[in-house]
Amino acid sequence: MSDDPKDAAIPAQSTAPSAVQETPAAPETPAAQGDTLLRVEGLQKHFPIRKGLFKRQVGAVQAVDGLSFEVRAGETLGVVGESGCGKSTMGRLITRLLEPTAGSVEFEGRDITHLSTGAMRKMRRDVQMIFQDPYSSLNPRHTIGTIVGAPFRLQGVKPEGGVKAEVQGLLERVGLNPEHYNRYPHEFSGGQRQRIGIARALALKPKLVVADEPVSALDVSIQAQVVNLLDDLQDELGLTYVIIAHDLSVIRHVSDRIAVMYLGKIVELADRKTLYSTPGHPYTSALLSAVPVPDPRRKGHGNRRLLHGDVPSPIAPPPGCRFHTRCWKATASCATIEPPLIQLGTGQKVACHHPEHGPDQLPGDAPLVKPGGTVTLSGTKAEEAVPAAEAEAAPEAKVAPDTKPEPDAAPETKPEAAVPAPEPAEDKGDAAPAADAEPDTAPDDKPDVAPEDGLDAPARDEAGPEKK
Repeated sequence: MSDDPKDAAIPAQSTAPSAVQETPAAPETPAAQGDTLLRVEGLQKHFPIRKGLFKRQVGAVQAVDGLSFEVRAGETLGVVGESGCGKSTMGRLITRLLEPTAGSVEFEGRDITHLSTGAMRKMRRDVQMIFQDPYSSLNPRHTIGTIVGAPFRLQGVKPEGGVKAEVQGLLERVGLNPEHYNRYPHEFSGGQRQRIGIARALALKPKLVVADEPVSALDVSIQAQVVNLLDDLQDELGLTYVIIAHDLSVIRHVSDRIAVMYLGKIVELADRKTLYSTPGHPYTSALLSAVPVPDPRRKGHGNRRLLHGDVPSPIAPPPGCRFHTRCWKATASCATIEPPLIQLGTGQKVACHHPEHGPDQLPGDAPLVKPGGTVTLSGTKAEEAVPAAEAEAAPEAKVAPDTKPEPDAAPETKPEAAVPAPEPAEDKGDAAPAADAEPDTAPDDKPDVAPEDGLDAPARDEAGPEKK
Protein backbone atom coordinates (compact mmCIF):
# COMPACT_ATOMS: atom_id res chain seq x y z
CA MET A 1 0.00 0.00 0.00
CA SER A 2 2.90 2.35 0.72
CA ASP A 3 4.41 2.05 -2.79
CA ASP A 4 1.31 3.15 -4.69
CA PRO A 5 0.75 6.36 -2.69
CA LYS A 6 4.38 7.26 -3.24
CA ASP A 7 4.02 6.99 -6.98
CA ALA A 8 0.82 9.03 -6.91
CA ALA A 9 2.25 11.74 -4.66
CA ILE A 10 4.85 13.14 -7.02
CA PRO A 11 2.67 13.95 -10.06
CA ALA A 12 -0.12 15.20 -7.77
CA GLN A 13 1.94 18.16 -6.55
CA SER A 14 2.60 19.35 -10.08
CA THR A 15 -1.13 19.46 -10.81
CA ALA A 16 -2.12 21.07 -7.48
CA PRO A 17 -2.08 24.68 -8.74
CA SER A 18 -4.57 23.90 -11.52
CA ALA A 19 -7.03 22.41 -9.02
CA VAL A 20 -7.80 25.78 -7.40
CA GLN A 21 -10.19 27.93 -9.40
CA GLU A 22 -9.49 31.15 -7.42
CA THR A 23 -5.72 31.02 -7.85
CA PRO A 24 -4.29 34.14 -9.56
CA ALA A 25 -1.67 34.03 -12.29
CA ALA A 26 1.23 34.11 -9.79
CA PRO A 27 2.27 30.46 -10.34
CA GLU A 28 2.76 31.18 -14.07
CA THR A 29 5.41 33.82 -13.36
CA PRO A 30 7.46 32.49 -10.44
CA ALA A 31 10.39 34.44 -9.10
CA ALA A 32 13.62 33.43 -10.78
CA GLN A 33 16.60 32.25 -8.80
CA GLY A 34 18.24 35.28 -7.20
CA ASP A 35 15.32 37.68 -7.72
CA THR A 36 13.84 39.46 -4.73
CA LEU A 37 11.06 37.31 -3.33
CA LEU A 38 10.36 39.19 -0.07
CA ARG A 39 10.97 42.86 0.68
CA VAL A 40 10.47 44.40 4.13
CA GLU A 41 10.66 48.16 4.71
CA GLY A 42 10.42 49.91 8.10
CA LEU A 43 8.48 47.07 9.71
CA GLN A 44 7.21 47.87 13.22
CA LYS A 45 5.12 46.09 15.80
CA HIS A 46 4.25 47.79 19.08
CA PHE A 47 2.06 45.95 21.58
CA PRO A 48 0.03 48.49 23.60
CA ILE A 49 0.02 48.48 27.40
CA ARG A 50 -3.39 49.40 28.79
CA LYS A 51 -4.36 50.13 32.39
CA GLY A 52 -7.25 51.54 34.32
CA LEU A 53 -10.99 51.16 34.13
CA PHE A 54 -11.18 52.53 30.60
CA LYS A 55 -8.13 50.56 29.40
CA ARG A 56 -6.22 53.60 28.31
CA GLN A 57 -2.87 53.06 26.65
CA VAL A 58 -0.02 54.05 28.97
CA GLY A 59 2.84 52.62 26.95
CA ALA A 60 3.88 50.09 24.34
CA VAL A 61 6.24 47.15 24.02
CA GLN A 62 8.39 47.92 20.98
CA ALA A 63 8.96 44.31 19.95
CA VAL A 64 9.96 45.17 16.37
CA ASP A 65 11.01 48.69 15.51
CA GLY A 66 12.04 49.54 11.96
CA LEU A 67 13.25 46.40 10.15
CA SER A 68 14.33 46.61 6.52
CA PHE A 69 15.75 43.70 4.52
CA GLU A 70 15.27 41.57 1.41
CA VAL A 71 15.13 37.84 0.81
CA ARG A 72 16.09 36.50 -2.60
CA ALA A 73 14.47 33.46 -4.16
CA GLY A 74 16.23 30.19 -3.39
CA GLU A 75 18.36 31.51 -0.51
CA THR A 76 18.25 30.98 3.25
CA LEU A 77 18.25 34.01 5.53
CA GLY A 78 19.18 33.26 9.13
CA VAL A 79 18.05 35.52 11.97
CA VAL A 80 19.89 35.36 15.30
CA GLY A 81 19.76 37.31 18.55
CA GLU A 82 19.11 37.07 22.25
CA SER A 83 15.78 35.97 23.66
CA GLY A 84 13.28 38.81 23.52
CA CYS A 85 14.90 40.71 20.65
CA GLY A 86 11.84 40.29 18.38
CA LYS A 87 12.83 37.38 16.14
CA SER A 88 9.61 35.39 16.48
CA THR A 89 7.49 38.52 16.20
CA MET A 90 9.24 39.36 12.95
CA GLY A 91 8.46 35.89 11.57
CA ARG A 92 4.79 36.24 12.44
CA LEU A 93 4.66 39.66 10.80
CA ILE A 94 6.13 38.31 7.57
CA THR A 95 3.52 35.55 7.41
CA ARG A 96 0.79 38.03 8.41
CA LEU A 97 -0.14 36.13 11.55
CA LEU A 98 0.22 39.52 13.26
CA GLU A 99 -0.89 42.89 11.97
CA PRO A 100 2.02 45.33 11.62
CA THR A 101 1.93 48.69 13.39
CA ALA A 102 3.84 50.38 10.57
CA GLY A 103 5.99 49.52 7.57
CA SER A 104 5.37 47.35 4.54
CA VAL A 105 5.79 43.72 3.49
CA GLU A 106 5.99 42.90 -0.23
CA PHE A 107 5.86 39.37 -1.58
CA GLU A 108 6.76 38.96 -5.26
CA GLY A 109 6.25 42.68 -5.76
CA ARG A 110 2.77 42.69 -4.19
CA ASP A 111 2.08 44.58 -0.99
CA ILE A 112 0.53 42.16 1.50
CA THR A 113 0.81 44.41 4.57
CA HIS A 114 -2.91 45.06 4.97
CA LEU A 115 -4.55 42.33 2.92
CA SER A 116 -7.93 41.14 4.10
CA THR A 117 -8.46 37.67 5.50
CA GLY A 118 -9.98 36.41 2.28
CA ALA A 119 -7.22 37.82 0.11
CA MET A 120 -4.55 36.55 2.47
CA ARG A 121 -6.00 33.05 2.37
CA LYS A 122 -4.89 32.76 -1.23
CA MET A 123 -1.38 33.86 -0.29
CA ARG A 124 -1.12 31.10 2.33
CA ARG A 125 -0.31 28.65 -0.43
CA ASP A 126 2.98 30.43 -1.07
CA VAL A 127 3.91 31.51 2.48
CA GLN A 128 3.99 28.92 5.26
CA MET A 129 5.48 28.73 8.74
CA ILE A 130 7.09 26.01 10.86
CA PHE A 131 6.41 26.76 14.51
CA GLN A 132 8.87 26.55 17.35
CA ASP A 133 7.18 24.11 19.70
CA PRO A 134 6.23 20.79 18.07
CA TYR A 135 4.25 19.84 21.17
CA SER A 136 1.77 22.74 20.96
CA SER A 137 1.59 23.32 17.19
CA LEU A 138 -0.30 20.06 16.56
CA ASN A 139 -3.89 19.45 17.59
CA PRO A 140 -3.86 16.47 19.99
CA ARG A 141 -7.42 15.48 19.00
CA HIS A 142 -6.67 15.10 15.30
CA THR A 143 -4.80 12.32 13.58
CA ILE A 144 -1.68 12.98 11.56
CA GLY A 145 -3.58 12.43 8.35
CA THR A 146 -6.09 15.14 9.29
CA ILE A 147 -3.37 17.59 10.36
CA VAL A 148 -1.20 17.24 7.27
CA GLY A 149 -4.22 17.13 4.98
CA ALA A 150 -5.74 20.34 6.41
CA PRO A 151 -4.07 22.66 3.84
CA PHE A 152 -5.67 20.73 0.97
CA ARG A 153 -9.09 21.03 2.57
CA LEU A 154 -8.76 24.73 3.42
CA GLN A 155 -7.49 25.68 -0.04
CA GLY A 156 -9.91 23.45 -1.92
CA VAL A 157 -7.14 21.43 -3.55
CA LYS A 158 -7.98 17.90 -4.73
CA PRO A 159 -4.76 16.18 -5.80
CA GLU A 160 -4.77 13.23 -8.14
CA GLY A 161 -4.94 9.98 -6.24
CA GLY A 162 -6.71 11.54 -3.27
CA VAL A 163 -5.62 13.47 -0.19
CA LYS A 164 -4.66 10.34 1.72
CA ALA A 165 -2.18 9.25 -0.92
CA GLU A 166 -0.69 12.75 -1.05
CA VAL A 167 -0.34 12.94 2.74
CA GLN A 168 1.31 9.54 2.90
CA GLY A 169 3.75 10.68 0.25
CA LEU A 170 4.60 13.78 2.31
CA LEU A 171 5.15 11.69 5.42
CA GLU A 172 7.55 9.46 3.57
CA ARG A 173 9.36 12.47 2.14
CA VAL A 174 10.11 13.87 5.60
CA GLY A 175 11.28 10.51 6.91
CA LEU A 176 8.14 9.10 8.55
CA ASN A 177 6.32 5.85 7.95
CA PRO A 178 3.21 6.31 5.74
CA GLU A 179 1.43 3.76 7.89
CA HIS A 180 1.35 6.35 10.73
CA TYR A 181 -1.45 8.15 8.91
CA ASN A 182 -4.05 7.31 11.59
CA ARG A 183 -1.88 7.93 14.66
CA TYR A 184 -2.19 10.87 17.06
CA PRO A 185 0.54 13.40 17.95
CA HIS A 186 1.14 12.00 21.45
CA GLU A 187 2.34 8.75 19.87
CA PHE A 188 5.38 10.45 18.32
CA SER A 189 8.64 11.78 19.71
CA GLY A 190 9.69 15.43 19.57
CA GLY A 191 11.71 15.03 16.39
CA GLN A 192 8.91 13.14 14.68
CA ARG A 193 6.40 15.85 15.62
CA GLN A 194 8.64 18.48 14.12
CA ARG A 195 8.80 16.43 10.92
CA ILE A 196 5.00 16.38 10.90
CA GLY A 197 4.99 20.17 11.14
CA ILE A 198 7.42 20.37 8.23
CA ALA A 199 5.23 18.04 6.15
CA ARG A 200 2.20 20.24 6.83
CA ALA A 201 4.11 23.37 5.81
CA LEU A 202 5.27 21.74 2.56
CA ALA A 203 1.88 20.28 1.62
CA LEU A 204 1.08 22.96 -1.02
CA LYS A 205 4.69 23.50 -2.18
CA PRO A 206 5.10 27.04 -0.85
CA LYS A 207 7.70 29.47 -2.16
CA LEU A 208 8.66 30.91 1.24
CA VAL A 209 8.92 29.01 4.52
CA VAL A 210 9.50 30.82 7.81
CA ALA A 211 10.96 28.41 10.38
CA ASP A 212 10.73 29.77 13.92
CA GLU A 213 13.49 27.93 15.82
CA PRO A 214 12.63 24.56 14.29
CA VAL A 215 15.29 22.62 16.24
CA SER A 216 15.50 24.46 19.59
CA ALA A 217 13.26 21.96 21.40
CA LEU A 218 15.03 18.88 20.03
CA ASP A 219 18.04 16.84 21.08
CA VAL A 220 21.36 17.44 19.39
CA SER A 221 21.22 14.24 17.34
CA ILE A 222 17.67 15.00 16.22
CA GLN A 223 18.65 18.59 15.41
CA ALA A 224 21.14 17.37 12.83
CA GLN A 225 18.50 15.18 11.19
CA VAL A 226 15.97 18.01 10.92
CA VAL A 227 18.55 20.49 9.62
CA ASN A 228 19.72 18.04 6.97
CA LEU A 229 16.09 17.40 6.02
CA LEU A 230 15.51 21.14 5.49
CA ASP A 231 18.59 21.31 3.26
CA ASP A 232 17.49 18.33 1.18
CA LEU A 233 13.98 19.71 0.73
CA GLN A 234 15.35 23.06 -0.35
CA ASP A 235 17.47 21.45 -3.03
CA GLU A 236 14.60 19.23 -4.17
CA LEU A 237 11.77 21.78 -4.17
CA GLY A 238 13.65 25.05 -4.60
CA LEU A 239 12.37 26.54 -1.34
CA THR A 240 13.28 29.89 0.21
CA TYR A 241 13.85 29.88 3.96
CA VAL A 242 13.83 32.45 6.74
CA ILE A 243 15.20 30.48 9.67
CA ILE A 244 15.02 32.01 13.14
CA ALA A 245 17.34 30.56 15.78
CA HIS A 246 19.59 31.46 18.67
CA ASP A 247 22.11 28.69 17.99
CA LEU A 248 24.91 30.20 15.92
CA SER A 249 26.19 26.77 14.89
CA VAL A 250 22.85 25.84 13.31
CA ILE A 251 22.58 29.20 11.55
CA ARG A 252 26.09 28.88 10.16
CA HIS A 253 25.27 25.47 8.70
CA VAL A 254 22.02 26.35 6.92
CA SER A 255 22.20 30.08 6.07
CA ASP A 256 23.45 31.99 3.06
CA ARG A 257 23.04 35.38 4.73
CA ILE A 258 22.59 36.23 8.40
CA ALA A 259 20.78 39.09 10.13
CA VAL A 260 21.68 39.88 13.75
CA MET A 261 18.90 41.46 15.83
CA TYR A 262 19.14 43.36 19.10
CA LEU A 263 16.18 44.87 20.94
CA GLY A 264 13.86 45.01 17.92
CA LYS A 265 16.40 46.21 15.35
CA ILE A 266 18.81 44.67 12.87
CA VAL A 267 22.35 45.66 13.84
CA GLU A 268 24.19 43.69 11.16
CA LEU A 269 23.32 41.95 7.90
CA ALA A 270 26.02 40.07 5.99
CA ASP A 271 26.75 36.85 4.18
CA ARG A 272 27.80 33.86 6.24
CA LYS A 273 31.53 33.91 5.49
CA THR A 274 31.96 37.64 6.08
CA LEU A 275 30.01 37.70 9.33
CA TYR A 276 31.85 34.80 10.95
CA SER A 277 35.30 35.90 9.81
CA THR A 278 35.09 39.69 10.25
CA PRO A 279 32.03 40.71 12.31
CA GLY A 280 31.32 44.41 12.02
CA HIS A 281 29.08 45.16 15.01
CA PRO A 282 30.41 44.82 18.59
CA TYR A 283 27.32 42.84 19.56
CA THR A 284 27.98 40.33 16.79
CA SER A 285 31.57 40.03 17.95
CA ALA A 286 30.40 39.32 21.49
CA LEU A 287 27.95 36.67 20.28
CA LEU A 288 30.60 34.85 18.27
CA SER A 289 33.06 34.94 21.16
CA ALA A 290 30.48 33.15 23.34
CA VAL A 291 30.36 30.11 21.03
CA PRO A 292 32.17 27.24 22.81
CA VAL A 293 35.20 25.81 21.02
CA PRO A 294 35.20 21.98 21.02
CA ASP A 295 38.98 21.78 21.46
CA PRO A 296 40.51 21.44 24.96
CA ARG A 297 43.88 22.69 23.71
CA ARG A 298 42.37 26.04 22.73
CA LYS A 299 40.66 26.58 26.10
CA GLY A 300 41.43 30.02 27.47
CA HIS A 301 43.10 31.25 24.28
CA GLY A 302 39.98 32.85 22.79
CA ASN A 303 39.22 36.57 23.00
CA ARG A 304 36.09 36.26 25.11
CA ARG A 305 34.14 39.50 25.32
CA LEU A 306 31.84 39.75 28.29
CA LEU A 307 28.78 41.97 28.14
CA HIS A 308 27.96 43.60 31.46
CA GLY A 309 24.40 44.38 32.45
CA ASP A 310 21.06 43.18 31.13
CA VAL A 311 19.18 43.85 27.93
CA PRO A 312 17.17 47.08 28.31
CA SER A 313 13.41 46.87 28.41
CA PRO A 314 11.63 47.15 25.05
CA ILE A 315 9.01 49.29 26.79
CA ALA A 316 11.52 52.13 27.25
CA PRO A 317 14.57 51.43 25.04
CA PRO A 318 17.60 53.67 25.53
CA PRO A 319 18.06 56.63 23.16
CA GLY A 320 20.65 56.59 20.42
CA CYS A 321 22.24 53.22 19.80
CA ARG A 322 20.30 50.64 21.79
CA PHE A 323 23.48 48.69 22.49
CA HIS A 324 25.47 51.56 23.97
CA THR A 325 24.54 50.61 27.55
CA ARG A 326 26.54 47.37 27.19
CA CYS A 327 29.08 48.29 24.53
CA TRP A 328 32.78 48.70 25.37
CA LYS A 329 33.27 51.08 22.43
CA ALA A 330 30.42 53.47 23.25
CA THR A 331 31.04 57.19 22.97
CA ALA A 332 29.01 60.27 23.81
CA SER A 333 27.37 60.30 20.39
CA CYS A 334 26.23 56.69 20.77
CA ALA A 335 23.91 57.75 23.59
CA THR A 336 22.16 60.41 21.49
CA ILE A 337 22.50 59.55 17.77
CA GLU A 338 20.96 56.35 16.40
CA PRO A 339 23.33 54.73 13.88
CA PRO A 340 21.78 53.84 10.49
CA LEU A 341 22.25 50.47 8.81
CA ILE A 342 24.93 51.42 6.28
CA GLN A 343 26.96 49.44 3.77
CA LEU A 344 30.55 48.82 4.86
CA GLY A 345 31.60 46.22 2.34
CA THR A 346 30.25 43.84 -0.25
CA GLY A 347 27.21 42.20 1.29
CA GLN A 348 27.80 43.61 4.78
CA LYS A 349 25.61 46.22 6.49
CA VAL A 350 26.30 47.43 10.03
CA ALA A 351 24.42 49.83 12.30
CA CYS A 352 27.32 51.15 14.41
CA HIS A 353 29.25 54.41 14.77
CA HIS A 354 32.45 52.52 15.61
CA PRO A 355 32.38 49.18 13.74
CA GLU A 356 34.87 46.45 14.51
CA HIS A 357 36.27 45.94 11.00
CA GLY A 358 35.55 49.15 9.16
CA PRO A 359 36.18 52.88 9.12
CA ASP A 360 35.14 54.82 12.21
CA GLN A 361 32.01 56.85 11.42
CA LEU A 362 32.62 59.37 14.24
CA PRO A 363 36.38 59.67 14.71
CA GLY A 364 37.61 61.63 17.71
CA ASP A 365 34.36 61.31 19.65
CA ALA A 366 34.74 61.41 23.45
CA PRO A 367 34.29 58.12 25.33
CA LEU A 368 31.02 57.63 27.13
CA VAL A 369 31.33 57.80 30.92
CA LYS A 370 28.77 55.52 32.50
CA PRO A 371 27.43 55.73 36.08
CA GLY A 372 28.75 52.29 37.02
CA GLY A 373 32.17 52.78 35.42
CA THR A 374 33.44 52.15 31.92
CA VAL A 375 32.26 48.81 30.50
CA THR A 376 35.23 47.18 28.79
CA LEU A 377 36.60 43.74 28.13
CA SER A 378 37.16 41.30 30.95
CA GLY A 379 40.48 41.97 32.70
CA THR A 380 40.87 45.65 31.74
CA LYS A 381 39.33 48.88 32.97
CA ALA A 382 36.27 47.22 34.44
CA GLU A 383 38.45 45.29 36.90
CA GLU A 384 40.85 48.21 37.53
CA ALA A 385 37.95 50.28 38.84
CA VAL A 386 37.42 47.88 41.75
CA PRO A 387 40.74 48.57 43.60
CA ALA A 388 40.16 52.30 43.21
CA ALA A 389 36.78 52.02 44.91
CA GLU A 390 38.31 49.98 47.71
CA ALA A 391 41.06 52.60 48.24
CA GLU A 392 38.47 55.33 48.69
CA ALA A 393 36.63 53.29 51.29
CA ALA A 394 39.83 52.47 53.25
CA PRO A 395 40.19 55.85 55.09
CA GLU A 396 36.63 55.58 56.29
CA ALA A 397 37.35 52.18 57.79
CA LYS A 398 40.32 53.54 59.79
CA VAL A 399 38.15 56.02 61.68
CA ALA A 400 36.02 53.29 63.13
CA PRO A 401 38.53 52.07 65.87
CA ASP A 402 38.72 55.61 67.40
CA THR A 403 35.02 55.57 68.11
CA LYS A 404 34.93 52.11 69.72
CA PRO A 405 35.99 53.17 73.30
CA GLU A 406 32.89 55.35 73.59
CA PRO A 407 30.49 52.44 74.10
CA ASP A 408 32.81 51.18 76.93
CA ALA A 409 31.53 53.95 79.16
CA ALA A 410 28.49 51.77 79.68
CA PRO A 411 30.02 49.93 82.70
CA GLU A 412 29.42 53.09 84.82
CA THR A 413 25.71 52.36 84.69
CA LYS A 414 26.08 48.65 85.44
CA PRO A 415 26.53 49.03 89.24
CA GLU A 416 23.20 50.89 89.41
CA ALA A 417 21.47 48.01 87.70
CA ALA A 418 23.22 45.45 89.90
CA VAL A 419 22.12 47.01 93.22
CA PRO A 420 18.46 45.91 93.10
CA ALA A 421 19.47 42.29 92.52
CA PRO A 422 20.31 41.38 96.17
CA GLU A 423 16.99 42.75 97.57
CA PRO A 424 14.94 39.61 96.87
CA ALA A 425 17.62 37.53 98.58
CA GLU A 426 16.58 38.78 102.12
CA ASP A 427 13.90 36.07 102.34
CA LYS A 428 16.31 33.24 101.51
CA GLY A 429 17.83 32.92 104.98
CA ASP A 430 21.54 32.04 105.29
CA ALA A 431 22.32 32.54 101.60
CA ALA A 432 21.53 36.27 101.75
CA PRO A 433 24.85 37.51 103.26
CA ALA A 434 26.88 35.65 100.63
CA ALA A 435 24.86 37.21 97.85
CA ASP A 436 25.20 40.67 99.38
CA ALA A 437 29.01 40.43 99.59
CA GLU A 438 29.68 40.25 95.92
CA PRO A 439 27.62 43.29 94.81
CA ASP A 440 29.26 45.36 97.58
CA THR A 441 32.75 44.87 96.11
CA ALA A 442 31.76 45.38 92.48
CA PRO A 443 30.64 49.03 92.85
CA ASP A 444 33.83 49.87 94.77
CA ASP A 445 36.16 48.48 92.07
CA LYS A 446 34.45 49.55 88.84
CA PRO A 447 34.37 53.34 89.42
CA ASP A 448 38.16 53.24 90.02
CA VAL A 449 38.93 51.40 86.75
CA ALA A 450 36.43 52.95 84.34
CA PRO A 451 37.93 56.51 84.27
CA GLU A 452 41.45 55.13 83.60
CA ASP A 453 40.88 52.59 80.87
CA GLY A 454 37.56 51.26 79.65
CA LEU A 455 39.22 48.20 78.12
CA ASP A 456 39.60 46.62 81.60
CA ALA A 457 35.87 46.25 81.97
CA PRO A 458 35.57 43.03 79.96
CA ALA A 459 38.31 41.47 82.11
CA ARG A 460 36.33 42.12 85.27
CA ASP A 461 33.23 40.64 83.70
CA GLU A 462 35.11 37.43 83.05
CA ALA A 463 36.40 37.33 86.65
CA GLY A 464 32.92 37.75 88.07
CA PRO A 465 31.69 34.21 87.33
CA GLU A 466 34.86 32.70 88.84
CA LYS A 467 34.11 34.24 92.25
CA LYS A 468 30.59 32.87 92.16
